[in-house]
Amino acid sequence: MTHWIGFAVEGLVSVLLLLTVIYCTMLNKQLRRLKADEHALKATIAELITATEIAERAIAGLKVTVRDVDQNIGDRLRTAERFAADISRQIEAGNVVLDRLTKVVLAGRPLTDPEGAAEAAEPAAAALGPTDSKAVAAAAQAFAQRTRARARGLAA
Repeated sequence: MTHWIGFAVEGLVSVLLLLTVIYCTMLNKQLRRLKADEHALKATIAELITATEIAERAIAGLKVTVRDVDQNIGDRLRTAERFAADISRQIEAGNVVLDRLTKVVLAGRPLTDPEGAAEAAEPAAAALGPTDSKAVAAAAQAFAQRTRARARGLAA
């Protein structure tokens, strides 16, 4: 019986050795796959690092561009505000000149009724508002010519 026990033990050891060899072969295949995956993963990581560096440089460039544009727009906005204020002052000065010209034109017209002078001046001033600036300019020129003619008459 000892012979059978030794034979059974050796058979069991050989089966276990065969299972170990098969298991080691399977592990070897899995390790090869993992090594291949590791190389692919390292390549992917290298590509991601490169893409990240490129993106960081692009972002830095965009930040510089945004600063330049912001400064340029700020300068242009300040210039536009100054121009708007200048134009507003010029419009106001133009309105003042137009009002003076209207008064000059109204003062230069002969009145048939001296008592109604104040009443006639108000509707005429309203009629010669800012929309009738060509007529006001023509009347001012006519008034200036009459004034020059009178001045020549007095000087002669």
